[in-house]
Amino acid sequence: MSFNRGKRVLIGILLPLSLFFCFSCEEPVETFSSDNTILGKTVNLENVKFEKGIYGGTLYDSTSSDPKTFNPVFAHETSSTVAVAGIFEGLTDVDIKTLKPAGRLAVSWEFKDNGTTWVFHLRKDVRWSDGKPFTADDVVFTYNKIYFNPEYPNSVKDMFEIDGKLPKIKKLDTYTVEIKLPQPFAPLLYSLSADIFPEHLLREIVESGKFKTFWTVATSPEKLVGTGPYKLVKYVNGQYLVYEKNPFYYESDGYGSKLPYVEKKVIYIVPQKDTALLKFKNKELDFYGLSGDDFPSLKKGEKNGNYTIYNLGPSLTADFICFNQKREVLPEWKLKLFSNATFRRAISHAVDRKGIVLTVYNGLGFPVYYPVTKANKLYYDPEAPKFPYDLEKAKELLESIGLKDRNGDGWLETPDGHKVEFSLLTNSNNPNRVQIGSILKFDLKRLGIDVHFQPLDFNNLVEKLLNTHDFDAVIIGLTGSIDPNGGKNVWKSSGQLHLWNPNQKRPATQWEAEIDRLFDEGVKELDFKKRVEIYKRAYRIIAKEQPVIYIAAPLVFEAVRNRVKNYFPTIWGTYKPTRIFIKE
Repeated sequence: MSFNRGKRVLIGILLPLSLFFCFSCEEPVETFSSDNTILGKTVNLENVKFEKGIYGGTLYDSTSSDPKTFNPVFAHETSSTVAVAGIFEGLTDVDIKTLKPAGRLAVSWEFKDNGTTWVFHLRKDVRWSDGKPFTADDVVFTYNKIYFNPEYPNSVKDMFEIDGKLPKIKKLDTYTVEIKLPQPFAPLLYSLSADIFPEHLLREIVESGKFKTFWTVATSPEKLVGTGPYKLVKYVNGQYLVYEKNPFYYESDGYGSKLPYVEKKVIYIVPQKDTALLKFKNKELDFYGLSGDDFPSLKKGEKNGNYTIYNLGPSLTADFICFNQKREVLPEWKLKLFSNATFRRAISHAVDRKGIVLTVYNGLGFPVYYPVTKANKLYYDPEAPKFPYDLEKAKELLESIGLKDRNGDGWLETPDGHKVEFSLLTNSNNPNRVQIGSILKFDLKRLGIDVHFQPLDFNNLVEKLLNTHDFDAVIIGLTGSIDPNGGKNVWKSSGQLHLWNPNQKRPATQWEAEIDRLFDEGVKELDFKKRVEIYKRAYRIIAKEQPVIYIAAPLVFEAVRNRVKNYFPTIWGTYKPTRIFIKE
């Protein structure tokens, strides 16, 4: 998982709410008919038919922040992961249609020894974007020398580690790799979607200890060598990224033609949403993520503007509040407060999720109390613990831990006299989070808690969350994953993205230790139904303890120019994006 800027948090419609949703329940209930094209076109992958494409043209998109790095190993924010998407590939990928693992750089595999030994057969027609051949050496090098290197803390290592042990990967021949696991590992095929890197370019860099400072945003684009369909050719800070198709890319369409069809892609860096909207209306962008304010005018202009609005359904991710619990950076009274589950539950009761859905998402969204949204039907649990909006209950819980207005100034104080106040950060280029922060500041003031709300530049915010840990509380989101093990670096106490107290050498609490145990148990369990129940137990603990206080999630919409053909978006990603072509 990585931090989500919320670039395609695409929601909202200024139409009578009763037409669409009923808010008598904890979550919205759809009341419209199956013919709901007013909310945008939906994609049924069972009916997808690809046209034979036309070569050439340029696709134009936007992102709200500059990348922080071009190195996928150390990229923890979507501004960076978006910048390198399409450059690198893994052994496997997810088939968007079935949501099952599929081959990418590996074409087939088999296992033995009760699933502890796997043999992967690699594609023989793959070349790196500099023309050098891809082989098993690249796979072995990537995992043994980079991902599993103890000097490089990274999410891939977090995913593969079981009881402190890592797989052993070796080359059998030029196009065959063997992976030996310390014990059965159920999410192996999903986990092997991690990017593979070129040994011929990086071996000397890694051996000299310079890999952490390689592939920075100052790196010349030609040094970003991958096997993916595109290569970066130009980056101008604060302006744009330019990509051209990889001339050596191996994939073909069903008509015998090489992919991708589109010759070039440009991603403009547009921090302000209003500017991105203007660019879309002026036909300078092919894609635009809708917000509530945009929907009425864009929907009205859909036909004349020659674009289509797609409804992708419920978001995979939800924004949340997280209180810092890292001892080294907090005063003792704040650490004691933020570490108290009763305090966190009180704050959760003070979050008006339904009001936020109505106000921020204009009714097209749903309250969230749980680490998985209902988009992931396998692991969603409507029976998990909830702390619904109730200021009286919140006040009662705060009083139970000794927080009272002792001097009559309107603000709560701790038993030892500290005014109850904290700073609350979020990224300034996400207007939804900024609006949520203002709502929370107002509601918490009603309880006597003084919130100092401060939106920051996204990359500056991520620096505070991951490196300096200089924050009290934050409103942020994380990218979603199909398999729960993809979030292991968030939920295990030793994980880099265990946001409230990362990289613990041993669990700070008993409930964190239990989550560690369940996540370790989950990767070993090969019975799928049992595995689902294991992770649901872990998620229920998280919902009860509230280390992150989930708020709400939107429905996801996207406006796309009709010149973009073979485009089939889903909430899990675009279906076969290399088949996209442009026809004016």
